[in-house]
Amino acid sequence: MVAPRKAVFAEESAEVEVLFANMEKLKNLTKKIQGSLNRLEISGKSVQDAIGPIYGNTQKLQTTNSNIDRIIEAIDRIREPLDQRSREERILRAGPRKVPLQDYMGSLDRTTQALSDLKRSNLRSNQQAVAELSTLLRTGTKQLEDVFREILRDDARPVEPLHYITKQLPFPTLSSETTSKLRLINSHVSASSVQLSQNDVREIPTEKIYHEIRGDYITTSLRNLAAASVSMARKTTADALYRQGTNGIGTYAQGMEGIYLAEYENICPIFARDEWGTVCAATCQSSLNEFSKTLRELNTHIQKNLMTDCFLAYEIIEIVSNLSIRLESRTGEFKYPIADSLKPIRETAKQSLTKLLEDTRSRVQSLIALPMDGSTIPVTSDTMTKLQTLTVYLSPLSSIMTSLGDGGWSTNVASASSSSIPSLNFDVGADGKQLFAHYASDMLDSLLSNLETKSRTLLKGRSLQGVFIANNVAVIERMIRSSELEPLMTSYGSKLETWRKKGTAMYLDAWREPSAHLLDVQYTNRSNRPQSGGVASTDSSAIVKSLGSKDKDAIKEKFKNFNASFDDLVTRHRSYKMEREVRAQLGREVQNIIEPLYGRFWDRYHEIDKGKGKYVKYDKSQLASTLAGLG
Repeated sequence: MVAPRKAVFAEESAEVEVLFANMEKLKNLTKKIQGSLNRLEISGKSVQDAIGPIYGNTQKLQTTNSNIDRIIEAIDRIREPLDQRSREERILRAGPRKVPLQDYMGSLDRTTQALSDLKRSNLRSNQQAVAELSTLLRTGTKQLEDVFREILRDDARPVEPLHYITKQLPFPTLSSETTSKLRLINSHVSASSVQLSQNDVREIPTEKIYHEIRGDYITTSLRNLAAASVSMARKTTADALYRQGTNGIGTYAQGMEGIYLAEYENICPIFARDEWGTVCAATCQSSLNEFSKTLRELNTHIQKNLMTDCFLAYEIIEIVSNLSIRLESRTGEFKYPIADSLKPIRETAKQSLTKLLEDTRSRVQSLIALPMDGSTIPVTSDTMTKLQTLTVYLSPLSSIMTSLGDGGWSTNVASASSSSIPSLNFDVGADGKQLFAHYASDMLDSLLSNLETKSRTLLKGRSLQGVFIANNVAVIERMIRSSELEPLMTSYGSKLETWRKKGTAMYLDAWREPSAHLLDVQYTNRSNRPQSGGVASTDSSAIVKSLGSKDKDAIKEKFKNFNASFDDLVTRHRSYKMEREVRAQLGREVQNIIEPLYGRFWDRYHEIDKGKGKYVKYDKSQLASTLAGLG
């Protein structure tokens, strides 16, 4: 047992010794490796110190090479437009008539881009090339502008607006094919113009071409309407009032609106959105100048015939203002130019309101005679006709009167400055109607007060003066009731009633004389005085018998005087020329006064001549019939 164990231990001991021997060798090897590493680190550091500058120089060389490559590329790009000029020059010099339009515009685009690239390079050596390319681009653009002009001229033949207005047809517009071509040309010319412009202001030649050609088309098309508006204003009858719609200004405005809106439809697909308004305004400017000239000529005519043709001024204000509102709502333009063109006529319209009042007053004051039959005079009906005509123009009148202020028509000072832009929106509300009612009242007050003053001077007798006033009041009232004045002048009824009562009182003043003859004296202290009331108390025979001779003579004289005065007044009443309602009203008033007085007097004293009719000319029925005939 011992021998085998010793053998095992000896073997294990030998292995341990081998292991220790290997570990020693490994330790020695590790030291050698560490020494090698140290030596390698020192060598690497030496190599790094030696190679570092070489590596840095290599990187700089790489960067330099890269920059050189980029410069070469830039030079190639810069030279490319120069090389391209010769290629594009052939196309652009040939012109759009020999080269398809799309190809021509493509060449123009490439030339525009080449010029832009050259300008960005900002190299002095390229300035000559920039000049040459600019000349080429200018030539190409000019030829494209000529094409733009030719296309427009092909569709610029003037039209007859009346054809479209009377048949209610839309005004002609450019075809979609034409507008597409024009849009393409405009966009290319615009891009080229930006490169060719020497300043910040963009002057687009196509815009100028458009508003010159199309502007002339519009002006020429509307010229006949302008001439017709002026010629139709000429008067054939000097004192005839202007009648609504008899001037061509309404048709002129219709033509302007139709052709302007059609032109706006043409402009929108051709030009950029922010250019629509300016191009449209520039295109229509020439025709607007013609329109302003026409309005000035009409204004001159109105001023020369102010009392009859001021109504044309009101009509023009309404028509033109509404035209401005509609155009502005559709295009955003024309408000201020049209307002400016309307200023002279608006000022004339303001002045006319004062002049109408002055004319009414002066026409009455200048009369040297009045009708001796008490009939009305033409001034009254003329004044009412003018007021009736004014109601047709309440919309513009409301605006004008508002600018003058309530009562401003009675002075020569307008409350609104003529340089201000008037409101073009008409709103005939309560205020506008009230202002008109005040104006009409002022005119009628002036008319009636001057008529009364003139009648006192030229007519003999208050009775005739009363008939004259009553007749004029009747005409005024009748013409108010039979027109649009009635709802506007309800408040003036009380004033007319006052004037009617004044005329009636003046007329009845003459009937005091026969009325006075029907009054008698009764003595209440006499036993045989008549009893009051009842038929029995008016026994004419008993009353006459109770009278003394002097009293009888006095009663006879009263009957004679009454008959003479009554017959004279009846004759005079029948000689007056009265309006139907005046004759009926004054007849009733006379009957209400005379009939009861005469009836009482006749009941008491008709037996004074015992039925012979020597003193008592009328019995009660005869007098009633005569009085009834006065109406």
